[in-house]
Parts: sequence; C-alpha cells; structure tokens
Amino acid sequence: MSSHVIYEQHGPLAIVTFNRPETRNAMTWEMYQALVDACERVDHDPDVRVLVLRGAGGKAFVAGTDIAQFESFRSDAGVGYEQRIDEVLGRLERVTKPTIAEVQGVAAGGGCAIAMTCDLRVATPESMFGIPIARTLGNCLSGATMARLVDLVGPGTVKEMLFTGRFIGAAEAQSLGLVNRIEPADAIDDAVHAYASQIASNAPLTLRATKEMIRRIMANRRLDPGEDRDLVTMCYASADFREGVAAFLAKLPPQWTGT
Repeated sequence: MSSHVIYEQHGPLAIVTFNRPETRNAMTWEMYQALVDACERVDHDPDVRVLVLRGAGGKAFVAGTDIAQFESFRSDAGVGYEQRIDEVLGRLERVTKPTIAEVQGVAAGGGCAIAMTCDLRVATPESMFGIPIARTLGNCLSGATMARLVDLVGPGTVKEMLFTGRFIGAAEAQSLGLVNRIEPADAIDDAVHAYASQIASNAPLTLRATKEMIRRIMANRRLDPGEDRDLVTMCYASADFREGVAAFLAKLPPQWTGT
C-alpha cells in the first residue's frame, strides 16, 4: 500500500481509503497502483467478502487525477495514460468480491470513473458526480470508461453531462440509477458498514457469479481495444489540452481554439 492509500480489514470487509485530503484525494500514479494492489489483496484473501472504497476528509471521494502530472505529457502520452486508467479500472471491475463506493463530497473525473466502476454507490445528500473535462482540460474518456457511464445512466444523460461539464447532485444521481443509497454524512460510515455486512453474509459464490455474469454482458457491448485510439489522440495531442492543463494549474479559464 501507499501512505496515500490505506487498507484496513474489519471482519469480512476490506476498506480502502484514498488519503490525500489536502488535494481532495486527487490520484497520483502511485495511488492508482495501490488500488490495483488492494484488488489483488482482496482477491487472494478468502476472509474478505466485500471491498469498500472511500475518501479521507469528508469533502471528496476522489477529485480526479492530480493534474500536475499532466504538465510533462508529450503528444502521444494521452493514449498511454488512458490505457493505464483502463488497466486500473478494469482490475477494479474484475475484483471477485462486491465493491461499494462510499462517496462523500465530490467524485470528479477519474474519481467519478472509480465510483462508477464499483458495483454499488452510497452517497450523502451533499455528494456531487461529474466529469467536467469539456470545460477544464479538453481531454476525453476512453471507450471503456464511456461504456461504463452509458451502461449506468444512458447515452442521453452521458452526452448532457459531458457536453455541459456540470455536476449531478446525489438526489438526481439516485434517480438516474448512478447512486444506490443516500445516507446522512454523519451516519454514512455506519450505514455502509451495515450495507456491506449484509451483502457479506450472503452466499459468496452467488455474489461472485452475479457480478461476473453482469461484467461479461457489459464487456460484450464495448469497443475492441484500440478502437478509441484516434479520438483519444485527437484530444490529448491537441493545443487545447496543453492550454487546459496550464489554465487549470494557473486557476484561469482556458481559451479554446479547437486545435
């Protein structure tokens, strides 16, 4: 594990906490690898029945990838980045135990992608979900990440979210099927623990078969590897992406040119 990703076990529950509250738990490469390591640990521990992901500090689940890491990107780095994110999220999706995202505060960008890769999501009334890349960085999602979002909320809602860059509140997210339960912020830890414990008490092979069956059904509707490369390259190799990163770090509005 990493000092920024804490792994704990409470009976049949494994709890992973993203622990960079000073950056709203923005993900570093090390943190992404720690998430993969946690998935491996869960799959190799027969005593673990449910994996819970949460963010430290109460203000954010995960506020996306740490944008400072994009400053050194070269024109072809975007494809590699999205491939790496696909590997991490794909590993999370393939965990053989049920996964629950405990979302307090914002789940943005990569954080929203992590939450929607989990099997279930529990939020507070204040939680917000969004992928505001059209008004921040000017990059794009991979085909696999886009497919997960479309499967959850449908193509029309995905287009509206990404075209506008707006955030969806917890109540709207629940109405769309993105959130399974809403709990008060001061009770969410206990509520998720009870929810996860209830699931953990059920037949593990039934849980595993249900999860894997649905994963295979969803996977058969996705693009083949590499089919999204031209679109990913178009965005990440653009002047607009470089402008978006620089403007984000300078806390200025980006000036888009479409090049």
